[in-house]
Amino acid sequence: MVNIKLPDGSVRPFEKPVSVAEVAAAIGPGLAKAALAGKVDGKLVDTSFVIERDSDVAIVTDKDGAGLELIRHSMAHLLAYAVKELFPDAQVTIGPVIENGFYYDFSFKRPFTPDDLTAIEKRMAELAKRDIPVTREVWPRDKAVDFFKSIGEHYKAEIIASIPAGDDVSLYREGDFIDLCRGPHVPSTGKLKVFKLTKVAGAYWRGDSKNEMLQRIYGTAWAKKEDQEAYLHMVEEAEKRDHRRLAKQLGLFHMQDEAPGLVFWHPHGWTVWQQVEQYMRRVYQDNGYQEVRCPQILDRSLWEKSGHWENYKENMFTTASENRDYAIKPMNCPGHVQIYNVGLHSYRELPLRLGEFGACHRNEPSGALHGIMRVRGFTQDDGHIFCTEAQIQPEVAKFIDLLINVYRDFGFEEIIYKLSTRPAKRVGSDETWDVAEKALSDALDHKGVVWERLPGEGAFYGPKIEFSLKDSIGRVWQCGTIQVDFSMPGRLGAEYVAEDNVRRTPVMLHRAIVGSMERFIGILIENYAGALPLWLAPVQVMILNITDKQADYALQVLRQFKQAGLRAEADLRNEKITYKIREHSLQKLPYQVIAGDKEMASQTVAVRTRTGVDLGQMPIQVFIERLLQEAQVLGCAA
Repeated sequence: MVNIKLPDGSVRPFEKPVSVAEVAAAIGPGLAKAALAGKVDGKLVDTSFVIERDSDVAIVTDKDGAGLELIRHSMAHLLAYAVKELFPDAQVTIGPVIENGFYYDFSFKRPFTPDDLTAIEKRMAELAKRDIPVTREVWPRDKAVDFFKSIGEHYKAEIIASIPAGDDVSLYREGDFIDLCRGPHVPSTGKLKVFKLTKVAGAYWRGDSKNEMLQRIYGTAWAKKEDQEAYLHMVEEAEKRDHRRLAKQLGLFHMQDEAPGLVFWHPHGWTVWQQVEQYMRRVYQDNGYQEVRCPQILDRSLWEKSGHWENYKENMFTTASENRDYAIKPMNCPGHVQIYNVGLHSYRELPLRLGEFGACHRNEPSGALHGIMRVRGFTQDDGHIFCTEAQIQPEVAKFIDLLINVYRDFGFEEIIYKLSTRPAKRVGSDETWDVAEKALSDALDHKGVVWERLPGEGAFYGPKIEFSLKDSIGRVWQCGTIQVDFSMPGRLGAEYVAEDNVRRTPVMLHRAIVGSMERFIGILIENYAGALPLWLAPVQVMILNITDKQADYALQVLRQFKQAGLRAEADLRNEKITYKIREHSLQKLPYQVIAGDKEMASQTVAVRTRTGVDLGQMPIQVFIERLLQEAQVLGCAA
């Protein structure tokens, strides 16, 4: 007798061992048809898996997150199946699930073309329509190696050969195609209905640039057609908002091969930067941070003490001078500890909050670079709080409030909170980790926010909260973080005199709100599709004259705007007014004001918004007051 406990708490007895598919059928024909897999005592398994003892069982369908991931995983295998049917000489390598889809890497004698992708997608649809069973087989490792070598799949044979000798391997067969996989998979190809291949890109075998360049075919897959349509619409919208394209159109910045991963900021782009930096500087000042500045290059000995030379050296740019080794700083933390260490601190001075717009450099792989979203040189709105254990929770709670206000000022209302807890490899006692994790979780609970725990994903020195924001088209960007560090202060000799006159090591809280300034500005550009709000816009008002006769009046208006502290420019070219309006509309400027004969006679301006709305004539001072009111940012001192 096998007793199956279902998620609703009910128990169903079976006289003999029973498969997941049979459990689903016993519950109802609708569930049997919808079943993609099962969870047996929390483990995801195929519907063919046989349950031989009393177990907790849940049937997985496409309504579950696990079901959608299973569809995408099986879709990668369907892609490989279709490629092998159309291009028998292609060799298959690996094909994992990724966010919103899947990919598979192939070795082939020529590049895949857009026409090839169309043909592959068509063949995938045909294979899905045939509803071919997907079955699991277990083979001895050596037999599997010999088999894949015999059919010319040398990459797959290499992967299997790396498995310990004597082990069995799991293979999945669908029709004439067989592939190495731990599984599980959907029961048949007929479950794979909603998908689209999206692009081909290059990828090195095993991620090593010394190896062969493979071809990676990407695809997306969904449970429902409307979900895929919404996703593809978001992708199309994201392409229109690509910060690299908009930066060229709006004259914000550029990048070039002579400085990979580094940014050339143009005047308008640097104006946006300055608005973000000066805003964050007011945040520092209004919330008890003392701004500091540390050297860019520090001696190897300091990086050895901090642990970076041993654990992070491959990501650091190094140099040497007069028989001494140096590194360009990849992060600001060790420098802030040096400032803290000058002089002995009392517990009465804690928490001590230091902030820096710290320029950092990291030797990121060239293939990972992406506009200003992923760079080698970047500036952080970096802050470090030196405090006691008892002060962790209140400091984190204050930081969360501050972060919410900052994101709201930049136009982001929805924040996602994740708490990463102790990893297997870590420093410090379990008691210390208990204190740190409880302080972070208590702070999140105190704020009343919904948060997710990520077990084992903390840094080796302490747990952390990651803050992600959702943009106007639904994309999620991880930006802010606060991390508890019990390691670095001790390694670098930080101390304070406690109330009992004993010297103790402070806790160090690493915190950032926008994170990388470059990346955050890229997010802002894409979130607003280049149409930045008035307070961030590099040019807030463009003044246009209709004929040369109004040129002096346009300059008079310009002076008044500038005297009021507004970022204004005048276009006095001898061009048609319609041409100038159209040109500056493409620049996504918040306002255009037109100075014609009527406006000059009445000492007014005619105002147009960037959306083309005509606000009519206004006295200059009235419009200036309106702009100043709109440009205010009220939350930064909260």
